[in-house]
Amino acid sequence: MKVLVCFGTRPEAIKMAPICFELKKRNIPYKLCVTAQHREMLDQVLSFFNLIPDYDLNLMKPNQNLNTLCSKILLKMDYIFDKDNFDIVLVHGDTSTSTMVALSSFHRGIKVGHIEAGLRTYNKRSPFPEELNRQITGRLSDIHFAPTREAKNNLINEGVDKFNIIVTGNTVIDALLHTLEELENGYKNENITNLNELVNFNKKVITVTGHRRENLGEGLENICDGIIELSENNDIEIVYPVHLNPNVQEIVFKKLVGKSNIHLINPLDYPSFIWLMNKSTMIISDSGGIQEEAPTLNVPVLVTRETTEREEGVILGFSYLVGTDKFKLVSKAEDILNSKETFLEKNNPFGNGKSSVEIVNFIMKN
Repeated sequence: MKVLVCFGTRPEAIKMAPICFELKKRNIPYKLCVTAQHREMLDQVLSFFNLIPDYDLNLMKPNQNLNTLCSKILLKMDYIFDKDNFDIVLVHGDTSTSTMVALSSFHRGIKVGHIEAGLRTYNKRSPFPEELNRQITGRLSDIHFAPTREAKNNLINEGVDKFNIIVTGNTVIDALLHTLEELENGYKNENITNLNELVNFNKKVITVTGHRRENLGEGLENICDGIIELSENNDIEIVYPVHLNPNVQEIVFKKLVGKSNIHLINPLDYPSFIWLMNKSTMIISDSGGIQEEAPTLNVPVLVTRETTEREEGVILGFSYLVGTDKFKLVSKAEDILNSKETFLEKNNPFGNGKSSVEIVNFIMKN
């Protein structure tokens, strides 16, 4: 059996690294392909996990539109499939890389395994283009590694054979636990040192991230207005690693620069961001991965989206949907800042750190 693991963005790299570790541990031949749909942020994760791609398509270009990116992925994957034969290609989640690699594999008659399969909002514009990417990748895939039972039920309701679905938990928890262990064993870097000097961690700290296309413009402006109000009315520190997208940076820096307790910093490498989340009282974010990671860290998340495909976190009270409504955001954030509630008695619904073992076991048996 020969496996191709393929991803293109930082979140995919984080969640696929444990799969690579497990394949290597079992001496299962595999090759790693990165499209570099993201470049700098992807490279940081590859470096931390000591992953060296066998194929690097290097496709990132500034302000590249989705059609151009997708067409390039299809063309470049043909080059790889002409050079190498694979029994199965593993893709992840909801990116353009995942969908186009799955489509190119289907065209070449190669089986596709979809990691983090079955998450749905059933609103094709929220998140955009991720929701439709998930659905298309699901139709192209042969094996579906669903992180939760709800995700499995979504796939069954769409007509997927239940024998081709396995509930594994999410590999992001495998990666998180690995990173926490590294930090506990003394891992440090320049970013962690700088954060310790910049931020007063004796105060309550709110970490903010944001990158979703559907929030760009008025939505992100509203979020920034809410952050300003929180900073002015509460004795807190706010840390905002600003996404590299110029459409994000333009709004964030225009709105938030110069506020004494709002720290606008460059995007953090993965272990530094885990370190920061673990120090935070609360996170405000539109990230899916953060919704999955934060319950393990006992940190609540205000989700700046109207929908989420990670409903389990909302149901159990780990996450709160506030959308881009300034008043909802401020009200819920202040409720949490003034609350003593913790989630230590609850298990993370998204995984227990053994997902990569479950996935590789299934591949070997089937």
